[in-house]
Amino acid sequence: MLTAINPKLPMRDKTLTKAFYLNNLSFKELGDFGDYLIVGKDNIEIHFFEFKGLDPKENYGQVYIRTEDIDKLYQSLLDNKTSIHPNGHLQNKPWGQKEFALLDPDNNLLTFGQRI
Repeated sequence: MLTAINPKLPMRDKTLTKAFYLNNLSFKELGDFGDYLIVGKDNIEIHFFEFKGLDPKENYGQVYIRTEDIDKLYQSLLDNKTSIHPNGHLQNKPWGQKEFALLDPDNNLLTFGQRI
């Protein structure tokens, strides 16, 4: 039986990645293993591996994160001055989800969604 999925995303600079997820998104550090970082919030974990040569413009890392109160989450990020993707502001989608998206320091796309 499958019980969870923990995406692994590239990071160029662990200090920047950690600061973004902890300070902007209110994640907690679950593990720091030199070139490997694990952060979590509520019931999710995201793992990061060091990739110093990553070109952010060529990074297609993406994660879809479901939430139960997307309006509150969206507002908390705006209040925290977290940049929302220019094409990813909160909106209802034709596939029955209310979504928004943002980019982390390495251009990993984080899309947050809630069933309408």
